[in-house]
Amino acid sequence: MADVSRRSRRQAMRARTTPMTLFLACLLGGVGVLVLHTTVGLGGPHTNGLFDNGIYNALMFGAAFAVIARGITVKAQRPAWLAMGAGVLFWSLGELYITLFLKGPGAAGSSASPVGDALSLAMYPCMYVALMLLVGAHLRELRISMWLDGLIAGLAAATLAAAIVLPPIIGGAHSEIGSVTISLAYPIGDILLLIFTISALGMTGWRPGRVWLLIAASMLLNAIADSTYLYQTATDTYGANTWLEGLWPAAAVLLAVAAWTPWPLATRQRIEDWRLVLVPAVSLLAALGVFVYGNLHRQLTLPALILAITTVLVVCARLMLTVRENLTMLIGSRRLALTDPLTGLGNRRQLMEDLQLACRLARPSEPWRLVMYDLNGFKGYNDTFGHPAGDALLARLSDKLSATIAAHGTAYRMGGDEFCVLLGSSAASEHELEQASVAALSEHGPGFAIGASHGEVSIPEEADKPAAILQLADQRLYQRKDQSRENGAVLALRDVLLQAFQERYPDLRAHQHGVGTLVLAVGRRMGLDGEELDVLARAAELHDVGKIAIPDAILGKPDRLDAQEWQFMRRHTILGERILTAARALRPVARLVRASHERFDGRGYPDGLRGQEIPLGARIIFVCDAYDAMTSERAYSPAVTPAEAIAELRACAGTQFDPDVVDAFVQTLTAEEPATAVNHTITS
Repeated sequence: MADVSRRSRRQAMRARTTPMTLFLACLLGGVGVLVLHTTVGLGGPHTNGLFDNGIYNALMFGAAFAVIARGITVKAQRPAWLAMGAGVLFWSLGELYITLFLKGPGAAGSSASPVGDALSLAMYPCMYVALMLLVGAHLRELRISMWLDGLIAGLAAATLAAAIVLPPIIGGAHSEIGSVTISLAYPIGDILLLIFTISALGMTGWRPGRVWLLIAASMLLNAIADSTYLYQTATDTYGANTWLEGLWPAAAVLLAVAAWTPWPLATRQRIEDWRLVLVPAVSLLAALGVFVYGNLHRQLTLPALILAITTVLVVCARLMLTVRENLTMLIGSRRLALTDPLTGLGNRRQLMEDLQLACRLARPSEPWRLVMYDLNGFKGYNDTFGHPAGDALLARLSDKLSATIAAHGTAYRMGGDEFCVLLGSSAASEHELEQASVAALSEHGPGFAIGASHGEVSIPEEADKPAAILQLADQRLYQRKDQSRENGAVLALRDVLLQAFQERYPDLRAHQHGVGTLVLAVGRRMGLDGEELDVLARAAELHDVGKIAIPDAILGKPDRLDAQEWQFMRRHTILGERILTAARALRPVARLVRASHERFDGRGYPDGLRGQEIPLGARIIFVCDAYDAMTSERAYSPAVTPAEAIAELRACAGTQFDPDVVDAFVQTLTAEEPATAVNHTITS
């Protein structure tokens, strides 16, 4: 097993070993040998020419070849590496020119080298282009704050370099314009390269990776070498064959290694830790330190002054941008914290904050109102059409709700299928507005019907604390929701009983419908409304349901019933009560059905109730049932005219019937209100 593992490692190493890898290794080895020669005298003084001229230039051209080869053979970032390779090649040609014509056998003996300097200085534009292309290839999304961080760091480093290095260089330069220009071109070019490179490091979020670290190390070595050389030359301290000679080829070889280092994947970096303020703070301190240094020594150069001022201004811009970004993030996070992401309405947290304000502003004379809603049928809609369709439905309903109450208050989504509306004190027509909001939360279509139950609270009359307001609204909401469920169950059960009754006694269906129509009209005239009218309507339709249990021989007998048959027949109200009491929601209806044949004088059945002891609804049903029975053909009695039936009702008022109910009934017939009542639809 160990042999297999070692063999695998050797194979992997051979797979990674390419001609370019060997070439780069040779370049690095050459740099090491050159550094050893210049620092510890490897090879002795007689090899100075070999190292200074031969190996030095071989390393420079070898680095240029490696970078250009990278640009030619690999498509990724090709323009950037070709530009950088051109820069290293110009640099190498400049060094070769100096070697041949200033140091070699054909040297002219002059220290000035316009051609050599022109070739060397041509490196800088190529490097600037290469760095910008690499930055564009490395980053998909560049945040301006990251770019500013890099620029600030580069400006700070350039400020320090300009303050320390430029004064002696300028002071030691010859008076000729050309000499001064050449003396300043190299440090200024290096300073700009330093700014470019450090800016690039900042753009990576200070996570540069190996490629950018190698490039930055190369630029730093080159800047140190140029600055030190110019400083020593200006101060007459430069000596040949020192450690300085190895820095330039080392910088060039580092670029060659960077070119062939695997390129990292493009990512978007974020700075969210201490580095967010570290770079601006340190850079600002560096710029302020340069101002102090210049004030004490009185030798601050114009470039150093300009760079220091620019650094301070860019730091100020960076801090302003940071404040703006933080405010934007704060506003965005607050919006996310207070907004429902699906509907865009305020969420529960926003509602609690607004309720706090409402509790402070509301007065008994200027009340606010909270209305809470819960959708009916939404779970079935989700199960039928899927959650995406359910989300779309919630978004549509929330838009309708918000538009409905926009001029009067604010809408919120509590979560799931629960919504709230907070209405200000200026909201008018509260009942109409609540009904409109319920309608806005309703939608019907093939296979579905969505409605809404609601509970409302007046602030501060009924509650003046947010928690108490929500609790009371929730209680009322679910009370109404339970009633809706019960009403739905009531309607379903009513339809079943009526259908069963009609199947057995088809002729009695018309009687039930006639009684129900009259009862509704009379009940309205006597002041019944809402739930009382609904209970009365159901009792009128179901008052004969107990006859299902009466034998057909008795119910359909053509002759008058004998005493025993009447006694059995009178049990139908009790039987009807038993049938209806089985459903809890129909118990109020069952009470009226049991008393629907009680007489006003107490001689009715089954309990012998008298006068006001009889429920008003039962008294109304008794009158309407008698009128319909008298005006309808029966097996045992012919029909009478309406006038004769009314006369009989008046004659029996006070004994069999309630006189007030008889008067209301007669007024109803006279006003022809039953025609309107016929179109009434019993709702839940």
